[in-house]
Amino acid sequence: MGIFYPIIFIFGLIVGSFLNCVIYRLALPRGRSFCPHCKHILSWQDLIPVLSFLILRGKCRYCQKKISWQYPLVELATGLLFVLIFWHLGFGFDLAFGFWILISCFLIIIFVYDLKHFIIPDKIIYPAIVVVLIYNALQSPALLMRSGLAAILAASFFLIIVLVSRGRWMGLGDVKLAFLMGLFLSFPNILIALFFAFLIGAIIGVGLILAKRKTLRSEVPFGPFLVTGTFFALFWGERIAQWYLDLFLYV
Repeated sequence: MGIFYPIIFIFGLIVGSFLNCVIYRLALPRGRSFCPHCKHILSWQDLIPVLSFLILRGKCRYCQKKISWQYPLVELATGLLFVLIFWHLGFGFDLAFGFWILISCFLIIIFVYDLKHFIIPDKIIYPAIVVVLIYNALQSPALLMRSGLAAILAASFFLIIVLVSRGRWMGLGDVKLAFLMGLFLSFPNILIALFFAFLIGAIIGVGLILAKRKTLRSEVPFGPFLVTGTFFALFWGERIAQWYLDLFLYV
C-alpha cells in the first residue's frame, strides 16, 4: 500500500491548489487565475502546486511581489490530510474515503476563509451540511438520528453564546459550523472536538495577548479552532474517549 502514499499526496496538492482558487474567488469571483498585485494572468508554469512557489522563490514572475504563504501551505496541508485519511481508514478507496475527502475540503476552505475574512461562507457550509445528511441517511437511520442530535445540541450551545454575548463572542457562522461538526462527528467525538477547539483557542489567544498582537477586546475568528478540533476528534477522538473511560473506570 505504500505505493499509494505519494499518489494520494500529489492528488492532495492538486486539490489544495483548487481549494486556494475557491477561497480567493469566494471573495473576488473572476475568470482565470491572476496575480493579486499586478493583475497579470498566470500561465500553467505559475500554477504547479508548491513547486511553482519554490521555483519563483515566493515572488510573482511578472511584478516580483511576494506570493502569500497561504498557497503552498494549503496545498501541503491538503496533501498531508489526504494521506492521513487514507491511512486512518485502512488503505481503502471506498465511499467513506471519498466522503471524508470531500468534507475535509469544505473544512479547509472554512478554516482559511474565516481566518482571512472573519466569515464562514454560506456557499460552503450549507452544501457541506447537505452532503453529510445524505451520507448519514445512506449509512443508517440510527446514525442520522444520533448525529442529528449531536448537531442540534452543539449548535444550540453556540447559539446561546451568540445570544448572551449579542454576537460579540461568537457569530451565527460558528453556530452553523457547530451544526456541521455534530452531523459529521456525532457522539462522543463532537464533545472532544469542542474541547480541543476551546483549548487551542485559549492557548493561542493568550499567546497573542502576551505577544501584544491582540488585546482582550480584539476579534479573533473561532472557525479555524473549530475545524482544528474537528480533525483532532476525527482521527484521535475514539482513542481519547477510550483513554478517558479507562481512566474513569480505574479511578
